[in-house]
Amino acid sequence: MQRLTMIYVVNIILLNGDRVLTSDVETPKNILFILIDDLRHLSDKKVYLPNINFLGKTGATFNNAFAQQALCAPSRNSLLTGRRPDSLRLYDFYSYWRDRSNGQGNFTTIPQFFKEHGYDTYSVGKVFHPGKSSNFTDDYPYSWSEYPYHPPTEMYKDAKVCRNKKTKKLERNLICPVSVKRQPGQSLPDLQSLDYAIDFLKKRNGSKPFFLAIGFHKPHIPLKFPKEYLKQMPISKVHRPKEPNIPKDMPLVSWHPWTDVRKRDDIRRLNITFPFGVMPTKWTLKIRQSYYAAALYIDELIGILLSYVDMQKTIIVLTSDHGWSLGENGLWAKYSNFDYALKVPLIFKSPKLIPTVVHEPVELIDIFPTLVDLTKLSDEIPKCLNHKDTSQLCFEGKSLVPFIENNSNGLEAFAISQCPRPSVYPQKNSDKPRLKDITIMGYSIRTKRYRYTEWISFNNTLFTKNWNNNYGIELYDHIIDPIESKNLFLVSKYKNIAKVLSIRLRSSVYVIV
Repeated sequence: MQRLTMIYVVNIILLNGDRVLTSDVETPKNILFILIDDLRHLSDKKVYLPNINFLGKTGATFNNAFAQQALCAPSRNSLLTGRRPDSLRLYDFYSYWRDRSNGQGNFTTIPQFFKEHGYDTYSVGKVFHPGKSSNFTDDYPYSWSEYPYHPPTEMYKDAKVCRNKKTKKLERNLICPVSVKRQPGQSLPDLQSLDYAIDFLKKRNGSKPFFLAIGFHKPHIPLKFPKEYLKQMPISKVHRPKEPNIPKDMPLVSWHPWTDVRKRDDIRRLNITFPFGVMPTKWTLKIRQSYYAAALYIDELIGILLSYVDMQKTIIVLTSDHGWSLGENGLWAKYSNFDYALKVPLIFKSPKLIPTVVHEPVELIDIFPTLVDLTKLSDEIPKCLNHKDTSQLCFEGKSLVPFIENNSNGLEAFAISQCPRPSVYPQKNSDKPRLKDITIMGYSIRTKRYRYTEWISFNNTLFTKNWNNNYGIELYDHIIDPIESKNLFLVSKYKNIAKVLSIRLRSSVYVIV
């Protein structure tokens, strides 16, 4: 871990060579799918991630990519099937779409599609969310050629390994920089996943192309990472969010009490008032510092991984399942319809691809059709009719290749996301309500300039919505308010804009666009 990051960038350049191929006859490209847990879209002004940035500069970078729900299992299943949470009927962790118990369909996944088209498919680390939502098997054998690899130290991911400097006792803290050699197994999950993936890439000598998905755990909490990365992110370079308090015009239903942060031993001792207490400034800075340091840690692992990739034979996708609020508007963690919880990095790199930056809003459900388009494996996959379409293979998203090729004339770009709530007033299960407790669904549309959200009545047995029973409406103008702290819904000059966005949102939720 002491090697310089620049080494990996140089190795990538040497492997990459020319970026454009002229031959029309090609062998199928391998696919490397990098999925990072809870990594929000980070600007260079906050923290410079050299390896992710280098990948972006040599590929297609989407600066406005959004998850469909800011929660691990719903987002990952949505991303990997190309279907929205409403189609999967998964808003928590406790149903598996292939069971069809809630009226879902036996939907094809990205790796399953490539497996059925001649690829060997492999999963390393956290790709599907483990547990019931992936049948306790990470969707094996449907999606994977071999049983997915999970690092042995994953069993300690929430163990008491953070030492209290005063009492010397081990705790379950939010902030947890560690000495790797003193950890159980003398390693960390992401280090073991990296070693496994590198070993695979070094030894791979098959006649078939491969689809290798690797999921890194950090910066998901606890913020446990090798302590040397704190030196790369001194707290003197960390700043408070511009708006660290609850905005006065935020609807109650939009707030969430970040209970998973509060329950950590170090944060619990602060005795922050539930549910609206604000994190003390000192701890705001410390958490932000550790989050950035954890991101630096993962960036370096990605740099090492990419140095073993043959860029002329590989398509690379890098993204995250959703973002993470870092004290903006008083919020922490995910569980919301705000940009900081939904906006993620999204990069495609392919031997044919000319580097570009796309600013139009796109969705994670667009990844599936984009990969199919890039590999030219099929041009006959239909658009889904609506969220009730149970076809095994259809797309709710769109291919992003026209945006990559700067040929997106006439394509309307916006992103739809959603967030469930058990009640208007924040309570202990507001962050992660189980299906049986969901009574409200917040639907949000993000255009290039605006975010518009309606919180409406939701029936958790019939999966129906009542737009006439509204618990809160939000409108944010990103030209004047990029942190979404000024709700403009009641401002008269935005009345017509809100009306247009409402129509577009409602039609998009019912009909696949």
